[in-house]
Parts: sequence; structure tokens; C-alpha cells
Amino acid sequence: MSSSQDEEERPENATRRFERRGFLKNSTMAAAIAGAGLLAAPPAAAQARDQAPPSNTGGRGRRYVIRGGAVMSMDPKVGNFESADVLVEGKRIVAVKPHVNASGADVIDARGRIVMPGFVDTHHHMFETAERAFLANGLLLDDKSGSPSAFPNYTEHILQGFAKKYRPQDVYINELFAGLSQLDAGVTTVLDVSQIHHSPEHSDAAVQALIDTGRRAAFGYFEGDGRPGARYPEDARRLRSRWFSSDDQLVTMIMGGEVHLGEEVYTRAWTIARELGVRIAAHAVGSFGMRPVIEKIARGTGGVKVGPDNTFIHMTGLSDEIWKKFRDAGAHVSIAFPIEMNMRHGTPPIIKMQELGMEPSLSSDVETTMAADPFTLMRSAMTMQRMVVNQMVLDQGSGEPPDDWPKPAEGTPPLLTVRDVLRYGTINGADHLGLGGKTGTLTPGKEADIVLLDATALNVAPLNSVPGAVVSLMDRTNVETVIVAGKIRKWRGRLLDADLGRLTRRLENSRDYLFKEMNLKQDLFKYS
Repeated sequence: MSSSQDEEERPENATRRFERRGFLKNSTMAAAIAGAGLLAAPPAAAQARDQAPPSNTGGRGRRYVIRGGAVMSMDPKVGNFESADVLVEGKRIVAVKPHVNASGADVIDARGRIVMPGFVDTHHHMFETAERAFLANGLLLDDKSGSPSAFPNYTEHILQGFAKKYRPQDVYINELFAGLSQLDAGVTTVLDVSQIHHSPEHSDAAVQALIDTGRRAAFGYFEGDGRPGARYPEDARRLRSRWFSSDDQLVTMIMGGEVHLGEEVYTRAWTIARELGVRIAAHAVGSFGMRPVIEKIARGTGGVKVGPDNTFIHMTGLSDEIWKKFRDAGAHVSIAFPIEMNMRHGTPPIIKMQELGMEPSLSSDVETTMAADPFTLMRSAMTMQRMVVNQMVLDQGSGEPPDDWPKPAEGTPPLLTVRDVLRYGTINGADHLGLGGKTGTLTPGKEADIVLLDATALNVAPLNSVPGAVVSLMDRTNVETVIVAGKIRKWRGRLLDADLGRLTRRLENSRDYLFKEMNLKQDLFKYS
């Protein structure tokens, strides 16, 4: 090849010519696409999903069928279907199968949607909504580092600060707003850990908010700040009689039995709970000074007996002895993966639970620090566990070929899958709250707590895996329709029966009051 070769024939310029021709070809194609109308808005006929929801849903004898969705029942006996129907009558599921014969029933078109049980959150401090993102960097306690993570911190600024300033009306709007927000995200059941029971009026405001939200909830009767007039835990008897005379209602009751309150208090709380026939929930965090008390309880010298009616939250930093005793007693564990990783509770104990043959439920914990939607919880759980186990496996090799990609050694915990975390966020949550007979799966006879997730959306299409899409791709924008006990609460992207503008203004007024009482300047950039 001579040095006088035409410049056009040189390899680099041939490449440019090829790219230029490709560009022209692609430009022609783009014009053709635009001409075909593929980048234009669809015709009105293609937007027919705007019809009103069926009326009087959830009412006695009221029937409708959710037709043609990809149904993930979460019940092995029912199964999963690429296309199937769910028939609802009143508040219950009647049938889950392809081609349900439902003559006379209203039809909800679920084509292109994933139909599955509503999500369950087993630990959410709903009263803290006015302080959302206030502790985006915050730790559980001040570690004396002087860093933005140490100040402000959760114990000093929330439990010992903001919480003391709440009036009953603040409790109500914070709890209501949090409940509607989670309902919008597909969380149909929650354990409200409302450590705000400064008086019976505060307690009644919390219960009323849960009822007015219109979703399934376990009202957690935890402590308040101990001011004169506070009646924890004895007021549980009045609350049970006034608000929870029936167990067949959307809002039920759980007793908070916090061990850090001292033996005299927690033994009274546990005794009253069992007298009233309600379950018991308590935080268990070794780094919060609880370990010695929890060890006494595990050994049978702490004045109470652990049983299947106990749910322990976090379970970080605790000994193998405690874990084995609690497992053998049938106790449940709720893990708040995002919060535990962010606020230094300790490493979420998923590996320990796998070693012991246990499974957790999922909890959002505090919106002061992290979002309370189920997608954040499931992805955090799966990512954290797989990070730890993947590194564990890599460390079993030499790091050099051919041993740089070793086979997992015997006894290595299995990697979590999308189906695992879906189970944690539905079935396990319902079971841990004593509600497994009512919700957690799409099973005929259970109450119809159902979400329809948009699988045609830009962040999901094309749909290749139902469990994979829900866990690895979706967010709250995909939650299109939400049903609680047969009643449609969110319809095709819009929350029903809620004046969100008015409620937002009330929440902002509550926030303004609380910041003023805390002598904190409101500054949108100061605290993070």
C-alpha cells in the first residue's frame, strides 16, 4: 500500500464513512418511525383505561372480577398464572384461576398488569411523618464524632425531642398521612409502632387515624414520654374495650413491650397483653444497651416468657444463645434492612436467621431517614444479603485463576432470590402480625387485599419475569390499583377518598408547629 493512498481508503476514514452511512440510514429510519406515528400520542380509543372504578366495592354481596392479569398468588396451593382472573365478592376472594365465570360481575381489566397480594410492613413509626428526611444522615445515637451523622440524631432529636411536643391533633394528621402514603405505595397492612402515647387522647387520635386511613393495621400500643396523665400500659384495657372489641376488623391491636423500659414496666405490659389476648412487639438492639436484659429474658430470669405471640424488631448485636432460645420459643423477627444499615443498629441479621432456619418479615421503621415503600425494603434486603454472601464465596478462593471463581463451600448461606424477599414482604408479614388467615396471599376465602402493578410502564416493559420485575425494577409509580378487604382505595394511579392538598397543608402546619416548639429553624438545606 503506497503512502499516496487516497485518504478515503484509509481504515480510520473507512470507519468514519461507515458511521456516516449508518447515521444516514438511522436518520431515514427515525423519519419513517415518526411518519408512522410511533412517537406521537396514542389515539383516544387506546386510552380507554380512564373509566370509573366499580361502585360500592367491599360491600356485602358486591362482586367484581379482576380479569386477564399476570397473577402471582404467593400461595403454592393456588399457584401463579401468566393470565388469570380473581373474583372478589364483598371483602373476600372467591376464585383465582383462568377464565372465571362471573356473569353479572363488574370487570376490572388487568391485562398488562401484575396482580398480587398487598404488601405488609411489620414496623413503621407513622407518627414521625412531619420529620421526613430530617435525619437523612442521622445515626441512632450521638457517637461524639461531631459529624453530620451524629448531630442531629434519632434518640436526641426524635424520641427525646420532637416526640415530646406532639399534641393529639399532630398524632392524627401524621398517622393519617403516613397511612395514605403507604397505601398509595401498595402497603395494605402495617404495624404502627406509635411511641407517642403521652395521654389517652394521644392514643385515641392514633387509633382514629388508622381507622380513617381505611387500610389493614395493627395498632401498636407502645409507651409515651411518661408525663402525668400517661396511662401506659394500663390504658390498654380501655383501648381494647373501646376500639378493639372485635378481632374481625381492619384495625387490630398489638402491645408494645419494650425491654429497655425496665423489668417492672415490661412485665406489666406483657402480662396485660396476654390477659387481653393481643400479640407483643418489642425492639431488640444490642447497641442500644438492651443486650443484658434480653439475655435475662432468654434465660428465663427476666420475669417474662417468650412465645409465638412475640415479634422482636431488629435483633441486631445479640448472642447465639438469645437467638436459639427465641427461635425455639417460636418468636418472630422483623428486620428493617435500610435503617439498620444506615443508622448503625448493627448488620441486619439475615445470615443468622438463615443459619437457624428462620425467615424475617420486613419493616420500614422511620421515614426520618428512609422511604417506607415495599420496593425499597425488598431490594435492600436482597442486595445486602447477596453482597455479604458473594464476598464470603469469593474469599473462599485464592483470588487467582483457576480458583478466582470458587464453588461455594458447604454451609455457605444460599443467596436470597426475588421470591424470598417477596415472601418476606407478604406472607411472613401477615403471619408475624397474626393476620395470616386473612391476608398475605391471594387465596380463596381470604380477604381481598390486592395490588395491581403496571407492567407496561417504561421502567418495566417488556415483561419477562413477574417476580423479577416486581423486586428488581418497580417502584411506587407502578402501583396502579390498591384494594383492601375488597374495597378499591387506589384506582389506576389515583388515591380515592382523600383530599391530598388539604391533608398536606395540615401536615405542613403540624410540622411548622413542631419545629417551632423544638426551637429549630426550618431550613431546607441545613440538616443534610
